[in-house]
Amino acid sequence: MRRDIFQAIADPTRRAILVLIAVQAMTPNAIAEHFDITRQSISKHIRILNECDLLAQKQDGREIYYGLKIDKLKEIDLWLDQFRKIMEDSFQQLDQVLFTLKNKKK
Repeated sequence: MRRDIFQAIADPTRRAILVLIAVQAMTPNAIAEHFDITRQSISKHIRILNECDLLAQKQDGREIYYGLKIDKLKEIDLWLDQFRKIMEDSFQQLDQVLFTLKNKKK
């Protein structure tokens, strides 16, 4: 089952896992060491991230290392881009108002 990528970032623990594995691939046990929750809970979060297609898996002997498929975050970036443009327009309008006020004082 494929999940929506926004489900992956909806939970703070999953966002923290993404930050961890963005730096280097890690095993589930290594990931779990960074949290004060059960290994079973970490496995659930990893499963959801995997269903969102955000994880790259690499088998090394008996260990599985999870890394981040950074390109999959592009969908989030594209969605956020619309808000970036709105904010940039607002800041440009504010800059223009401040510039006009500054020139009126002279």
